[in-house]
Amino acid sequence: MAAHHLLRTSAPVLVGRSEELQVLVSTVPRRSTVVMIEGEAGIGKTRLVDELLAHPDVARLKVLVGHCQPLREPFPYGAVIEALRSLAGTRLQKVSPVAGALRPLLPELADVLPPQPEPIGDPHAERHRTLRATREVLAAIGPAVLVVEDLQWADDGTRQLLRFLMADPPPNLSVVITYRREDLAGHLPLGTAYRPPDHVAGILLQLRPLDVDAVRTLAASILDQEPVSAEFADRLHERTAGIPFVVEELLRSLHGAAARLPDEVEVPVLLRDAFADRLDGLPDLAHRTVHAAAVLGVPAGVEQLAAVAGIDPDQAELALIQLARAGVLHEVRPNRYGFRHVLAQQAVYDSLEGPGRRQLHLAAIDALRGTEPPPLVQLAEHSRRAGRRTDWLRYGEEAADRATEVGDPAVATGLLQRLLAEPGLPTAEVDRLAIKLGSVAYAGLDQHDPLATLDRVLSDQRLSTAARGEVRLLLGRLMVRANGRIAEARLTISQAVDELAERPDLAARGAALLGTTFIGDTPLAEHLPWLRRVEDYLADCDDIELRMSLLANLLGSRLSIGDPDVLSDLSALPSTAEPQAERRQLARTRCNLADACTTIGRFNEAREFLTSGVRLAAGAGSPFVVSTARSTEVRLDWYTGNWTGLTERATRLLGEYRDLLPVASELSLVLGLLAITRGEWPAAAEHLGRTGVNSPQDAITPIAIGGFAGLARLWLAQDDLAAATTIVDRGLQLVRHKGIWVWAADLAPVAVSTLLATDRVAEAGALTDEFAAGIAGRDAPLAQAALSFCRGEVTSDPEHYRAAEQAYRALDAVYFAAQASELAQTQDLPALADWYDVLGATRDAARCRHDLRSRGTPSPSRRGRRGYGLELSPREQDVARLVAQGLTNREIAEVLFLSPRTVEQHVAKVLRKLGAVSRSELGRITG
Repeated sequence: MAAHHLLRTSAPVLVGRSEELQVLVSTVPRRSTVVMIEGEAGIGKTRLVDELLAHPDVARLKVLVGHCQPLREPFPYGAVIEALRSLAGTRLQKVSPVAGALRPLLPELADVLPPQPEPIGDPHAERHRTLRATREVLAAIGPAVLVVEDLQWADDGTRQLLRFLMADPPPNLSVVITYRREDLAGHLPLGTAYRPPDHVAGILLQLRPLDVDAVRTLAASILDQEPVSAEFADRLHERTAGIPFVVEELLRSLHGAAARLPDEVEVPVLLRDAFADRLDGLPDLAHRTVHAAAVLGVPAGVEQLAAVAGIDPDQAELALIQLARAGVLHEVRPNRYGFRHVLAQQAVYDSLEGPGRRQLHLAAIDALRGTEPPPLVQLAEHSRRAGRRTDWLRYGEEAADRATEVGDPAVATGLLQRLLAEPGLPTAEVDRLAIKLGSVAYAGLDQHDPLATLDRVLSDQRLSTAARGEVRLLLGRLMVRANGRIAEARLTISQAVDELAERPDLAARGAALLGTTFIGDTPLAEHLPWLRRVEDYLADCDDIELRMSLLANLLGSRLSIGDPDVLSDLSALPSTAEPQAERRQLARTRCNLADACTTIGRFNEAREFLTSGVRLAAGAGSPFVVSTARSTEVRLDWYTGNWTGLTERATRLLGEYRDLLPVASELSLVLGLLAITRGEWPAAAEHLGRTGVNSPQDAITPIAIGGFAGLARLWLAQDDLAAATTIVDRGLQLVRHKGIWVWAADLAPVAVSTLLATDRVAEAGALTDEFAAGIAGRDAPLAQAALSFCRGEVTSDPEHYRAAEQAYRALDAVYFAAQASELAQTQDLPALADWYDVLGATRDAARCRHDLRSRGTPSPSRRGRRGYGLELSPREQDVARLVAQGLTNREIAEVLFLSPRTVEQHVAKVLRKLGAVSRSELGRITG
């Protein structure tokens, strides 16, 4: 046995990974890098990371390491927070106040973090602030490497935080993650596809098993250069499948290279036998301690190990020393002991006999029950494995409720799915658990694939009809939020309503969704019966929370189609509500009314509804309502000319809410329209293409119609009449199919302009008449202003343009008023050009100045003619921005109404002033 104990615990040199290590060492210390290391259990991911961190070039950096655990309690951002705890005592460089958001999660850093900011009230915004705070702290510690191991066990919060960091890491931060792809939910390590930004080095390493030569080298290093024959290496490779950890553990169980390798067996059995051999000769106390560690499954302290093993803490300490010397257990973190690898823990666990294993799980339950707060996930798992079904069901449901409460939907989902897999559950329990699982999937904005979760719930044949209808209704509501699922959502919700005959309250909620007019291309005539059904239900509804929920859909839908009675009937709508559920629905009602007011042109009322709605939503913790309100505010600011910082704000929000169709499409619309006013054609086309124009049946209809209008303006500005005509025809087809002309306020004027530009004068007149008939009797001030503009286009009568200008200005739609004033000639062009510049509509400003030049009128800029030195002049800034967009000199000339030669001169100056050697480098600098 002496030779056995003299064997190394692992290879003294890194074997078979030198190329991978060289790639990492040559990149990580020198620039911001994202490293993703993929491989099966035992393949050597951690060893490669350890070698990287030990390299002198990397060791000088600040290193933070976090581990994801297989049996973890609910704790969002757990692995990253663990890594940040190592900063205790570290002095941070200057950080912004947002970093204080980490105080509740990192009390260890309370002396260096700013005060905690005031609560926002919106869970999604709170989460985003936590992400920003983490980035602030990591940027403030100087050059650093953040390592997160075993991402396959991470919570959704950790994945979201890593996505955020890796999408735009601080210049001095590298991120390294390891994971086992076969154990990932959805087989995507970060939950969604990831591509490093251009300024970040991206390294993906897929570690493979060692070949025979590498196994021979590894064996020789472990056996302290004892001769290793080719035959021995070949058989060792065959038995271990070339997995380094298995090679190491098997060799440690042998007495040298001359020992006989076991006959061919599965790797887990081989490991189990290897550990049994290593434990042979150790005292009984050590056996009992290592068995307790294997059953606990997570790193544990001395007292906990002693309690489970049934020995005194002093005896457990002695046993831990013996086990550490034998290389069986080690100190994972201060005063917490566990196995070096999950395969080792599984090998020891599998060696336990059934009755003994059960007794240890029972002992674990007793040891953990008195812990505060109780580790519910661990208690549930030990109860399950000990065969205590009642306790497993109780602890499992409590753990799922706790996970839901703290915002860890992955843990809640996993537990509820396993609970539902239990045979023999009564229907009442199946219904309760299924509805909880459906609610978790519906509420979890960051959860991986919630639609698939709900589909699996519905496949459970034990569900009652009413519970199935409730879950199906949740599924339909979730589909409404998802991209490309609205048509399917209507069918799903309709089926749910049929299943909810015993739950008229839920059936009414489903009817309210089906009556929602602005979702999909369903004709208005099909929405109206559902709205009447909701009105009938409301006549006898005494439930205030439900009543407000239904009113949110009913009033928003009616107002959005220009129902003139809605705003006058709002006297009964309370300004506040006490119970949180009622306050949440009142917030949704007010935000829906704000969105409808924005659509029809009641901008002052929209602002009032938004202010009160967001305040209520923040107090009630309603993230989806706040997200829709924030995108409504962006569109409202577009209409009313509040453009300062609007592009940046919309872009930031789009990054937060990219997967929420109602929000993302609205933000994309505004970003596309803003890009048109600056002549950024590629960006405009990209954003407007995401407004639902390619799948109107699955779009938010007013936004899709706005997208058609924007694209038509884009093609008209580029004199592509064929493309503009095609887009206009498709947009008008949607309006006519839907039957809601109020929503054509942006489309009708550009449609008329396009028809006139293609000499379809009679059609332009007919369209104007059709538009007028469609909005007659409707509360639609924006459409009425647009109608005056259409009449001006058809008749060329300045009076109609002046009427349009006055109507737009009365609404505070300043950009549209300026467009009408150009045609009405009510403002001098130099002043209008300068106003466009201040607004940010550089393309419009350039057009006005071009018109002045074409008339032979000088157009001095009110920005002055000072020398700019090495700074870019306003015109050079315009040119640099368009170059960054990928436009050619000729295209820039067309946008800014300049000659190609003039643009060429501007580009040369921009390159010289910014020190760029090419247009592509200029794009990176300005981007």
